[in-house]
Amino acid sequence: MNQYVTGTLIKKLREQRKLTQLQLAEKLNVTDKAISKWETGRGYPDISFIEPLSSALGVSIAELFSGNDVVNTNRNFNMLNVKAHVCPICGNFIMSPGEAVISCCGLNLSPLEAEEECELDNVGLEKIEDEYYVKIDHEMSKNHYISFITAIRDDGYDIKKLYPEGEASAYFKIRGTRFLYYYCNRHGLFKVSLKQRGK
Repeated sequence: MNQYVTGTLIKKLREQRKLTQLQLAEKLNVTDKAISKWETGRGYPDISFIEPLSSALGVSIAELFSGNDVVNTNRNFNMLNVKAHVCPICGNFIMSPGEAVISCCGLNLSPLEAEEECELDNVGLEKIEDEYYVKIDHEMSKNHYISFITAIRDDGYDIKKLYPEGEASAYFKIRGTRFLYYYCNRHGLFKVSLKQRGK
């Protein structure tokens, strides 16, 4: 049960907001003993308290569920700080321009760490007028495939969903594109720097 909200996080957030246990208890219409039990793990808030608790502590419900408070320092939406999340159950992919609490299929998703492009994949990059044509030499079977290719630009990103037994290729606008991500369902996320390629 302590996986749905942690006492450690409740205490940390309460102290950050300079609230005593009694002050937090008054906001929630419970006793300060109840707050003490939550914070020490000797008891847990009923699910009906989650929304008021998140409001009183100044965090989202997802942050309470994840057990972590997320501080997104990316106030200027610098696309170089983009994070990629992939659901291991349904394959859904979500991009965020900084720290975020992302969940899918009942799971909290951690951001993926991108590796440098795999030499075995032989990522081809060709300029055709105002676009890059990206072709990845990678198996595209039902069990092993590239799920998506994403172009990260100065002002946003463009995602191309790929399908098993299709071709691992896509077109992206050249203007402002800094790097590419591609995701293999077996080996994870890879990053291609266009600057390193002299593009």
